[in-house]
Amino acid sequence: MGSGYLTNPLSFLIQVVFDLYILVVMLRFLLQLVRADFYNPISQFCVRMTAPLLRPLRRVIPGVGGVDVASIVLMLLLKIVELTLIMLIAGQGSPLLNAIALALPELIELTLNVFLFAILIQVILSWINPGTYNPAVSLLHTITDPLLRPARRLIPPIGGIDLSPMAVLVAIQLLKMLLLPPLRALTTGLFL
Repeated sequence: MGSGYLTNPLSFLIQVVFDLYILVVMLRFLLQLVRADFYNPISQFCVRMTAPLLRPLRRVIPGVGGVDVASIVLMLLLKIVELTLIMLIAGQGSPLLNAIALALPELIELTLNVFLFAILIQVILSWINPGTYNPAVSLLHTITDPLLRPARRLIPPIGGIDLSPMAVLVAIQLLKMLLLPPLRALTTGLFL
């Protein structure tokens, strides 16, 4: 089935469905980690969307030190299933081992992208509509604050302009460049 007419559209649909759900699980995990407002409508959406799969998993996998390990396991399992299905459709050999090797680097990249886009959206919103309350903006601040707070201490505003988001965006991009290629090489070397 590797070069069939429906290969790319089917792979695309699988990727979209799985990645959107993984993103919701990741948002729930990050919002829990930063102790975001549980009653925020977006937090409630994440809880309701992920509860059917997380509830049974939490019975088997407890949290450790305030970290929701079940969410991490769920994200890894979903990413492995997604990559396996895509590789099967593409006709690649040993898709399960390849999927296991690629799952962790893919999730780390997604996490870095969540922070990158959260900061970008926050910056753009601060230019367009500063000072207004919105549940989404509140969560963006909660998610990005652990990264921006140390940068703001190091880089004070210059002429009323906060350059700390730019510094954090550059740091995230550098981290992606320096961390992901060796991690992909390492995990691929371990499993294949």
